[in-house]
Order: sequence, then C-alpha cells, then structure tokens
Amino acid sequence: MKPYNLLIVDDEKEILRSLTLTFAEDYEVFTASSGAEALDILKQRKIALVIADQRMPEMTGAELLEQVFRIDPNIVRIILTGYTDVASLIRAINDGHIYQYIAKPWERRDLKIIVKRALESYQLTLENQRLLRELQIANERLSDENRFLRNEVDKGLQDVNIVWQTPAMQHIFELVSKVANNPVAVLLTGETGTGKTLVARHIHHQGFRRDKLFIEQNCGALPENLLESELFGHKRGAFTNAIQDRKGLFEVADGGTLFLDEISEMTSALQVKLLQVLQEGQFRRVGENEYRQVDVRIIAATNRDLWAEVQKGRFRMDLYYRINVFPIHIPPLRKRIQDIPALADHCLKKHRRKLNSQADGFSDAALQALCRYDYPGNVRELENLIERALILSSGSRIEVGDWLPDLALDATGMTRLERFQRAEIERLVELHQGDLNRVARDLGVSRTTVWRRLKGYRAQPDPLLDVSK
Repeated sequence: MKPYNLLIVDDEKEILRSLTLTFAEDYEVFTASSGAEALDILKQRKIALVIADQRMPEMTGAELLEQVFRIDPNIVRIILTGYTDVASLIRAINDGHIYQYIAKPWERRDLKIIVKRALESYQLTLENQRLLRELQIANERLSDENRFLRNEVDKGLQDVNIVWQTPAMQHIFELVSKVANNPVAVLLTGETGTGKTLVARHIHHQGFRRDKLFIEQNCGALPENLLESELFGHKRGAFTNAIQDRKGLFEVADGGTLFLDEISEMTSALQVKLLQVLQEGQFRRVGENEYRQVDVRIIAATNRDLWAEVQKGRFRMDLYYRINVFPIHIPPLRKRIQDIPALADHCLKKHRRKLNSQADGFSDAALQALCRYDYPGNVRELENLIERALILSSGSRIEVGDWLPDLALDATGMTRLERFQRAEIERLVELHQGDLNRVARDLGVSRTTVWRRLKGYRAQPDPLLDVSK
C-alpha cells in the first residue's frame, strides 16, 4: 500500500492528468474537478494533502481549503495560482492556513520535493499528537492511581495480612495461592463480617496484578443510576449534573482488580452490562456509543445464597456462571474458634496506638469469654469489641468487663456457642463413626480436648463411639 492519499482539485482536466502522473508512482492520488466534488471525497477517504487551484467556478481554491481546515486541520493544504493576485494569495494563506502556494507553471521536480517535505511535516505532526495523547493518558492514569492509593492509605487498608490458625482457613489460603496468578473470576461467599474484602485484597496482592490498582465497590451502597456511572463512567450531559466526562472504575482499574462486594444487590440492567465486560472486555460509558476496551480482573462477593437468587429470578444465570469460575467460601467465626485468640491480639495491636491504650494483652478470663461468644457479626464484630475494650480498659491487661457481649446462659447452663459446639462435635462423631482422631483433625483441636468435651456433655454411651481409636 502507498503511504499517503493525495487529493488534487482543478477544473482543467489536463492539469489533473499532469499532476496525477507526477505523484501516482509514490502516492494514492484522487482527483476532483470542483470544490463540491472534493468535499465528497474528503468524507470518504483519509486524505493527507490537498492541492487546489485558486481560480475555479463556484468555489475558489482558498474557499475550499478553508473548509478542508475545518474538516481536519492536519491535512496539508497547497494552492496553485496562475495569477499574481497578491491580495488573493494573502487571503488564502491567512484564512485557509495554507502550507504553501505554487505559481503556474511549475517545475515537476520542485513540486515533488515540496510535497515530500510537506508530508514529512504531516507525519511528524501526527506522531507528536499521538505521543501527546499517550502522555495525557499516562498522566490521567497516574492521577487516578495516586487518588486511589491515597484513599487506600487514608482507610488504613494497605495491610493485607490475614490471621488464621484453623485448618478451614488454611484450606482457603491454599485455594488463594492457586488462583492468585490466574486471571479467572473469583466469587467469595460468606456471612457479613467474615473478611471477604481482606481475602479479595490478598488474592490481588499475591498475584501478577499486584503492582496495579485494587478498587472495591459495594453494589448495594448506591442506587442503580449512580452505580452505573460509578462503574462505567459517563459522558458530559448524559444526565443532570453530568457537567464533564468522567471515567468509571473499570477504566481506572484497567490492568488491576475490581472487587464488587454484595454483587447480589446489582439490578438486572447492570448485570447485563457487567456480563458484557466479562465476556468481551468492553463497555460503554453512560451516554456514549463508543465501546472501550479494558483488562480488569473481577472478584465478586456476596453474603447471600447466589444460586437461590438465580432460582428466584433475581440474578442472571449466565452472569452467575461467569463470576463463579473459582468459588471460595469463608466460614463464620463461630466455626473457627481457634482463630479468636490470634485475631483478638492482632486487633489489639492494630488499634492500641490509635486509641492511646496501655493494654498489651488479655487476661485468661477475658480471652475465655471472647472464645465463648458466637459472633453474629463475625470478625468485624470481634474487632469492634476489641476497640471498645481498649477504650474502657486502663491497665496493661484487658480484663472481663462491660465491653463484653451478653453471654446469657439458657436453661441448661450453656451459651449459644457451647450449644453449637456440642452439636458440631456430636455430628462429627457420628460422621466418623466414633473415630476421635478424625473428629479432632476436622475441628483443629487435640483428641484429648474432644474427649473432655464429650465427657462434659454427659452424653449417653454410644455403641459407635470407641474411645480406644
């Protein structure tokens, strides 16, 4: 293919033929015998340079080149004149932004040199514009990243260390290590406060996108129209108060990770747009027809049974399968009691300086009380309890006090947590046919502990239970 398209405009056929022969070997040449015909060609072709005769009926060369400038100011504009009409030439140069005028008759060799240099200037202009656009995009990206990183620091979310002791959590992080460097979508499920956001951050920071942004958005925190604009951006004037173009989180997170918390709260219309991004990697800003391409890893989370939402028609089945490529379920805190001491200590160290507390640990009684509670609010509730304890405690150790939740006993003298523990142990004893070693392994405790708890429950003798195993 020839590198540039030239457009020659003259009402004399012989001149058109002569100029075509001059340039056809090096360039793709289009010809027009009038200004109107030339404008039609400009609508259909990408033209780099226009040579127009000044004296033409209906539209002069200068008038044509004024319109060419408005269509694309980068097009090189050259005017031919056979008259020494100084006023016309000055007007053509000033109003039409003419690159050069050439007097008739011309030297073919000289004209080829002029056009060659003009196209070199044209190419340099395009290259400079391309570099400027890339620089603007890079600056915008840096600005976006700096803004989000400042928010990260302000929220104190840079620490992605996760405290765990139980086999259940060990299994979760084995899964995380396997999926971190894969681009597939991850679905995190679990009750509110179990640490889904922290696990999502851990996946991001352990993977190949760790040097890019991690951005989170709670899908239940905004109404549909605002959430659509937040995720996909909008065009100026797309709706009331849209006073300027705005990037959405998908553009800002390009190359990184977007964490969509409580995805079950997303409306059906937004589910369709999200599905398109997952399938094709492209989307449209609100109010725009142009599609934009992005490379974003999606991690979604919900505290609902998402399959049940699909069955009820509240969540799209095709989207469910797209986001559920790699599911990870995070158990509630009441099912991983062994994590509580380490979590409590982590929360204490995290908040003691901020709250100006002297406490550096817990009394045995306080720690035992923490381990007897069932935490309906999970890890988030535990952290809130520790903050309250730090505020109310004055010594170096946190003692039992008013900061503790209500651990009221039922008629049998057991707390809710103890009832749950008993039911879980008895379920595992039945499942493993009395093999206490396997029960202890599943619970993450010693065999002696299991036996002691069973004895404490004063359970009836069970022919399946063989304590010698």
